[in-house]
Amino acid sequence: MLDPKTTTPQDLALRMTRRHFFRRSTAGIALGIPALASLLAKDGLAAPGDIDPKTGGLIGFPNFPAKAKRVIYLHQSGAPSQIDLFDHKPKLAQWKGTDLPDSVRMGQRITGMTSGQSTLPVAPSIFKFAPAGQSGAEVSELLPYQSKIVDNIALIKTVYTEAINHDPAITFIQTGFQQPGRASMGSWVSYGLGSENQNLPAFVVMISQAQALNPDQPLFSRLWGNGFLPSKYQGVKFHAGGDPVLYLSNPPGISPATRRRMLDGIAKLNRLLAAKYGDPEIETRVSQYEMAYRMQTSVPELMDLSKEPASTFELYGPDSRKPGTYAANCLLARRLAERGVRFVQLYHRGWDQHNDLPRDIALQCKGVDQASAALVLDLKQRGMLDDTLVIWGGEFGRTVYCQGKLTDTNYGRDHHGRCFTMWMAGGGIKPGITLGKTDDYCYNALEDPVHIHDMQATILHCLGVDHTKLTYKFQGRDFRLTDVAGNVVDKVLV
Repeated sequence: MLDPKTTTPQDLALRMTRRHFFRRSTAGIALGIPALASLLAKDGLAAPGDIDPKTGGLIGFPNFPAKAKRVIYLHQSGAPSQIDLFDHKPKLAQWKGTDLPDSVRMGQRITGMTSGQSTLPVAPSIFKFAPAGQSGAEVSELLPYQSKIVDNIALIKTVYTEAINHDPAITFIQTGFQQPGRASMGSWVSYGLGSENQNLPAFVVMISQAQALNPDQPLFSRLWGNGFLPSKYQGVKFHAGGDPVLYLSNPPGISPATRRRMLDGIAKLNRLLAAKYGDPEIETRVSQYEMAYRMQTSVPELMDLSKEPASTFELYGPDSRKPGTYAANCLLARRLAERGVRFVQLYHRGWDQHNDLPRDIALQCKGVDQASAALVLDLKQRGMLDDTLVIWGGEFGRTVYCQGKLTDTNYGRDHHGRCFTMWMAGGGIKPGITLGKTDDYCYNALEDPVHIHDMQATILHCLGVDHTKLTYKFQGRDFRLTDVAGNVVDKVLV
């Protein structure tokens, strides 16, 4: 950080961006030029007058009465097999081992992991399905707990994406674009709506590891990054061991009073630089220091589960007492929602089952099934489900054909983006419905296809946000989460 007392004009010039140059050089020159400077000033962070001081979000948002105040997104990283969990295809048994017909595939591209196979043999699920709840939705035996909440959720069987590999697919579903660099959904939401609790971040991220035995797909911090939005909107990752948030505790020998004096001094220095630069990131730095100071009190209280009754741990399962597990993270997600955190993102790794799928998917489901259902039930019994939107699903689905050798007890599945299942609950979502229909091979959507951008538009709609109006100007263009596409899926809304 530059010292305002010793900073020279040359130092400032070296660090001046193109945007800063035009802002400074155009101010006050001719009658038309100040107007240009005004336009350039809007290329980035909203003007202070556009920020709601109570929430930190944008004035005018939400655009209309919201059904949901907050989101809990349970992302199953690696892509769960819809054929083995939610989309029952009994006819596949009679086609077992036969080659996927060209009339079904229709020349669609597949990954390099199976494109070299001499055949693409059909692999029916070895798991049993049964109707559940009053809705009669068929759910796999692998999900006994989620089968009990089908009347509280909306199953969407025809979500689709153009991406066929993990990195572009997970980047797409989290940021609205297949290439890195865009802001994540949680960042967009916290930018537009701010937070109800100024003592905790608006956007919190937690990660749990796989129960499966095969290697996990990696996760990158840019998936919850702010992209071109100011950095205060990036997700804050909570950790399982030690300090939940890195560097939150005071170093040995530093008292709270000393830390307060230090932060006040740093803030003065930063504001001197802000006056010279006009860089909104400097103000962001000040606000993040202050947030960290407040979190020294709020985070330990949040993480203290000693006052949770035994019935809560029974609901979420025995793993909920083990920090860092999926069950423990689901319980913390509820506690964060209670405290007004706007967007909670859980990532659970281990769903990339190219081989040994029956073994690994059973292990994965055992690790997530009870806690996923418990979160919905817990929110409901506390009267919070009506204004909390819960989302469950991966970045794409799995193929009907087998990757590798097909046997009576074992098979693997490659990536499949043409149709896969996600579910949503609470926060403006119609409960107990199933949307979409896929063909008998679970390869193509026949009715009600739902694109990734449609899902994103619908999530924002539940929060009272018109996805076409939540924009941010960057490099001369107005960007948004849904890029230039997306339609709200009205059929899943109450």
